[in-house]
Amino acid sequence: MNEAKEVQEAKVAKVKLPFKAEDGEKTYRSKVWPGLTLEWREGHLLVEFPAEADSISSAVYGGGAGRLKRAVNQYVSRDYECSNPVQDLENKLQEWGYPLEGCAGLMTAVPLEHAAVAEEDTGSAGIFCCVTAAAGNAARAGSKRSVLAAYRPGTINIMLGIDGWLSQSAMVNAVMTATEAKAAALADLGITDSENGLGATGTTTDAIVIAVSGSRRYAAEHVYAGTATDLGGAIGRLVYSAVTESLRSVKAAQSQSRAEAEALQAVHGVEEKGPQDAHGVDAEASQAPRSALPRVSQSGGRE
Repeated sequence: MNEAKEVQEAKVAKVKLPFKAEDGEKTYRSKVWPGLTLEWREGHLLVEFPAEADSISSAVYGGGAGRLKRAVNQYVSRDYECSNPVQDLENKLQEWGYPLEGCAGLMTAVPLEHAAVAEEDTGSAGIFCCVTAAAGNAARAGSKRSVLAAYRPGTINIMLGIDGWLSQSAMVNAVMTATEAKAAALADLGITDSENGLGATGTTTDAIVIAVSGSRRYAAEHVYAGTATDLGGAIGRLVYSAVTESLRSVKAAQSQSRAEAEALQAVHGVEEKGPQDAHGVDAEASQAPRSALPRVSQSGGRE
């Protein structure tokens, strides 16, 4: 039992939800990659790198292999009409004043205050991880299920920044390790595919961006990033922990919203019964709890 607990604790990294508090910060500055910033701006999260970085990603805009100066994770509603997400993102990037070249764009239906950040300096690289996650469309890879006819905004979006030197094969290896860690987090949280009840390995719309500085300030050249390496081990811990914390934050907000909605419904139900209901609650008393209740967010986050 103790051994299992130690193994579980070894997976956990320190995670921060920098934008969660009502008076929370709007800019997060990396502790491990000097000059990297994460900002919560109107309708999106912006990761800016201090210089162009090598990248590989599944981003809907600017995906593939290339050079990045910034990555954007745009919030869209769950009913977003997604017939042309590339053009929609391009329009938004221009509206926000970002150069189109050197930019990767993701979309998420997760309220941005649930973004989780985890970082680690391994001594051979500095690793930054930002995740927005929800599991409403959790799915198991390898099982028969329905497929999507069109693009949908990402449910688990992972943005990884690595200050260090990696070969291109190590970057692909890092994607594999991050994906394995995400699947492990879902498994440990007991999240299942709603269509077949099997353990989920991701959601139907996940995306990832990995950016690498190429810096030689660490005396290390990473040609592997699997779970047996210090780099891969750290990537696994950070992704596992950030996915877990973002999912927990979303779930807590949804539970609070449901409770507030039920409380409001109960209050209105008392009012509709008039000055005194069958249980002897008068109208004046019923007004007090309603005024103390915060507004209910329809997105599962704060309003």
